[in-house]
Amino acid sequence: MSNLPSVAAIMAKLAGLGVALPAGPVRIDGYGDSAALSESLLALIRQGRKRAGTSLFWAMEAENQPVAQPGDIEVVIDHYNEPALVTRIVRVEVVPYCEVTAEYAAIEGEGDGSLEYWRTAHWAFFSRECQRIGREPAQSMPVVCNVFEVLNVLPSSTVANLAIKLTPSGYAGRRRLPYVRPLKGMKLRPYRGD
Repeated sequence: MSNLPSVAAIMAKLAGLGVALPAGPVRIDGYGDSAALSESLLALIRQGRKRAGTSLFWAMEAENQPVAQPGDIEVVIDHYNEPALVTRIVRVEVVPYCEVTAEYAAIEGEGDGSLEYWRTAHWAFFSRECQRIGREPAQSMPVVCNVFEVLNVLPSSTVANLAIKLTPSGYAGRRRLPYVRPLKGMKLRPYRGD
């Protein structure tokens, strides 16, 4: 994922939320290449279905991103670059795309959990990644398979950024919200923690 926020910026946001990270190297990463894909993958993690994620090694090379190591603390950001989850990497393996196993696909937890689904969905994603970095997808392309444990689930930024507080002072939002009917005599404005 390109254009990641700095570790310092994310750490400051976490401190503002009262979240302390355990000891270990800290890295930042995200899932998907669109808001919709990011949100759907984060939802699978929040539901407990998804406990692994796969990256295209070539894209990591192109972006000078190091491969995660077991024990790394990973702050997973959403598509708005807001912290969504804190995980600990427990297993890392770099393998050719064609050698990803059914066991790993099930741990990744997408779709029906089958290797067939994993290959179809990830071929599409890795093809877009290859196009972005000027490579051709291949069955032998190296992929990084990370298995993780979830340490902290943070409030969804979609919810947090659109959260509302009833107030007589009116609505002063930065993003367009779906229609919400205020209580009689009350106006809506984004909740800013006050």
